[in-house]
Amino acid sequence: ALIIFSSRGKLYEFGSAGTSKTLERYQRCCYTSPDSNAANRDTQNWYQEMSKLKAKFESLQRSQRHLLGEDLGPLSVKELQQLERQLESALSQARQRKTQMMLDQMEELRKKERHLGELNKQLKEQLEAEDATFRALQGSWCPDGT
Repeated sequence: ALIIFSSRGKLYEFGSAGTSKTLERYQRCCYTSPDSNAANRDTQNWYQEMSKLKAKFESLQRSQRHLLGEDLGPLSVKELQQLERQLESALSQARQRKTQMMLDQMEELRKKERHLGELNKQLKEQLEAEDATFRALQGSWCPDGT
């Protein structure tokens, strides 16, 4: 469609079967409020953001299924090898973390053992001292040793 307007904004010349639709679109574009244009842009931006997030979500779901060993049929050999490397790396990290946690627990148990050993030693010494005091008192009550 070709539309020509005069400098005063009057329709000068046109030629098209769909002129009315073209004029409608022109008027909507030129005469709508800036707020509605901004709202339309915001709506479009949110729609685009939603589409991106939806695609990312679907990609993450697909990756999760692959990591769980599901839906592996469409993967190529190269993709399967990459998945295998990822799984081996994750397994290695999990084992390292488990080993570190076990070593930390062993160290804590050793500290606890040393502490309890020291406490046991102190209690034995205290018991021996009290026993010696008791025997001395008993000896003073019964001078004949019975």
